[in-house]
Parts: sequence; C-alpha cells; structure tokens
Amino acid sequence: MYAFARWSKGRFHYGWVTLAVVFLIMLITAGTRSTPSVMMVPLEHDFGWSRTTVSLALSINLALFGLMGPFAAAAMQRFGLRRTVLTALTILAIGVGLSSLMTSTWHMVLIWGVLVGMATGATSMTLGATVVNRWFSQRRGLAMGILTASSATGQLLFLPLMAAIVERYGWRPIVLTVAALAVLILPLIAFLLPERPTSVGLRPFGEPVDAPADQVASHINPIKIAFDALGKASKSRDFWLLFFSFFICGASTNGYIGTHFIAMCGDYGLSEVKGASILATMGLLDLVGTTFSGWLSDRFNNRVLLFWYYGLRGLALIFLPYAFGITYFGLPIFAFFYGLDWVATVPPTVRLTTDVFGSRDAPIVFGWIVAGHQLGAAFAALGAGMLRNSLGSYTVATMISGGLCVVGAILVLRIHRRAMVPAIA
Repeated sequence: MYAFARWSKGRFHYGWVTLAVVFLIMLITAGTRSTPSVMMVPLEHDFGWSRTTVSLALSINLALFGLMGPFAAAAMQRFGLRRTVLTALTILAIGVGLSSLMTSTWHMVLIWGVLVGMATGATSMTLGATVVNRWFSQRRGLAMGILTASSATGQLLFLPLMAAIVERYGWRPIVLTVAALAVLILPLIAFLLPERPTSVGLRPFGEPVDAPADQVASHINPIKIAFDALGKASKSRDFWLLFFSFFICGASTNGYIGTHFIAMCGDYGLSEVKGASILATMGLLDLVGTTFSGWLSDRFNNRVLLFWYYGLRGLALIFLPYAFGITYFGLPIFAFFYGLDWVATVPPTVRLTTDVFGSRDAPIVFGWIVAGHQLGAAFAALGAGMLRNSLGSYTVATMISGGLCVVGAILVLRIHRRAMVPAIA
C-alpha cells in the first residue's frame, strides 16, 4: 500500500485509488443485495413460500441495512475504516454462503434478513460518505456520484447473470457465487485501502497545505457516538426533512422497484431474464445519471436538483402500469427516465448533510438519514408484497409509490442550507 502510494505521488492523488477500491466494495454489496429479487419466484416454487413471507425477510434486510449505517460510521471512527469493512465483508461472505443450505423460512429471515442486512449496512452509502469526506476536499459531489453509481453497476453486472443461472441451475449456485466474490475482494481491502490520507503522508484531494490536519480516530464508544449525533441532529428541522425525503427515496427504489420489479414483470408474462435485463439496463442508465448528478451537485442548488429528481421519478412510476400495455415502447420509456433518476438523489443529499453538520459528523448523520431511506425501503418491500397478494397486481402499490415521490419533491424545497453546527465531541 505505502509503496504504491509513494509511486502514485506526482502522478495522481491516491484518493482516486481509494475511491476505486470502495467502488468495488459497494459494487459487491449492491450485487449481494439485488440477489433476493432474482430468488423470490424460485423460492416460491421450491418451498411454497408466499411472496409475503419472502418480502418479510427482505424488509428486515432493508431495515437493518439502514439502521446499521450510523453505527458503522461510528465504528469506522472508533476502530478504523479498514477493520470495520473487512469484518463486515467476512460476515457477509459466511452468511450468504450458508444460505445455500436453507430449507425453512426462519433460515431466510436469519440469513438474508439479519446477517446480510447488518453486513451490507457497513459497506454501502455510509462507507461512501465516510471515504469521500476523508479523502476529498474538492470534487466531493463527483466522488460521491461515482460511488453511488456502483449500486447501478452492481445490478448491471449481476442481475442478468444471476437470472440466467437461476433459470438453468436453480437459486443455490448464485448465492455461492456472490459469497465467493465477497471473499475475493478481501485482499484488495487489506493491501490498498488506507485508513485516511495522513496514513500515506497525504492531504485530502484539493485541500490547501495550511489547512488543519484531519481528525484521528475517536476513543469514544461507537454506540455513544452514533446516538450523540442523532440527538444533536434531531434538533434540526433540516435533518427531518432530509430523513423523510430519503424515506420516500428508499420506498420508491430499493423497497419497491429493486425488490418487486422482476416479479412484477412475471405477472405480465415476462421471464426472469427479461425482467432482470430491464432492471440491469436501468442500472446502466443510473451509472450515467448518478455520476452526472454528482457533477451537478458541485455546481448547482442541491434542493432544486432534488425537487426535479423526486418529481420526475414520481411521474415515471405513475406511468409504469400503463407501460406494460404499450407495445415495444412502454417499458423502454419507463426504464430510460426511471433509470437516469434511480439514486441520483444521493450526491445532493450528502452535500446538504455536509453543509449543515460539517465534514466530520456528516457521515454519521448521513447514516441516520440512510436509516430513514432503508426504513422506507422495508415499508415498501413488505407493503407491496401484501398489496400484490391481496389485490392480484402491483398497480395500487405503484401509484402509491409515485404519489410519495411527489410529496418528496415538495419536502426538499423546504430544506435550508444553514451554517455548519459545531462538531460533536
């Protein structure tokens, strides 16, 4: 690591190497988290589990994924970023590998709900926010956009392949494949991911040479750090506006489309491979849209950006039930507009969080905001499954999701960019 950092000096900033390693970590996390959407129908066929049962496990996964965020960010302050990520990925690999042996619903809930949910919560958006705030003084929006786009790339790479494996060999080989990928990335983290810029004799990218050095690791209990951050942030109206708008973001992305879209396509006679291919196409479009969103968030009013992102996503979702009835052009139109907008909300939300709470505390506060995102995802994953079981279609769930996005567009306009509050001790 140190030799490579010395070699890169004068050629490029090592922060971009760190960004690439974290991109791969978040890509594996995204691929792992998208796996159950491909497994939903095969599990119904193999074990007779209802869609509500599978959705329950996934909703627990989504909720824990979000709730782990602030504690993971605090653990990165207390125990170190690299140690926290290595531990989380090891747990992830073991849990996913063991799921190939599951035969009961409680196995599904324990492994894919609890273990995978907690492990992925430490290796996703809060990890990205922590790394960006440590390693970048300039180009933070672009860097966060690139890392956020890793979730789209994960879907692009994994979903069609996993769907093809499921059709030919069943669901067990895909969980073993995902577990192996998590193991393969561990050496890269151990050898190429420094704790912070000062670990390799650098300053954050774009930081002036006379700026104060970055903070060393805290010795406070990470649980106390996380709850202290929540206590301070909860007194701010901006925190709650960001929290509830991100709740809507999670409900309309990970919770609804990310979990149920492939099964929804099956209701209209499309194969799992076809549904996964459409979802992967949206992932490719999101790779472009979210990276561009990061670039825009460095240059324009982030509240206005969020207003357009939520509003356009809501219109796309309201259009979705009609898209299945339009020959050739319906689903491509939906995929284009929804794909560009999928998680474009993340870079502006991170920027607004940093503006209010400061670069040191922003990752932990953003972790609590991500908890809102994933609680919304859990709510939508379970609610959409229940509505589908009772009504026989996803139409009502789609309309509710679209309407919530319109509400989100209204909420973000009320966010104020105030001066940063003092850092949490």
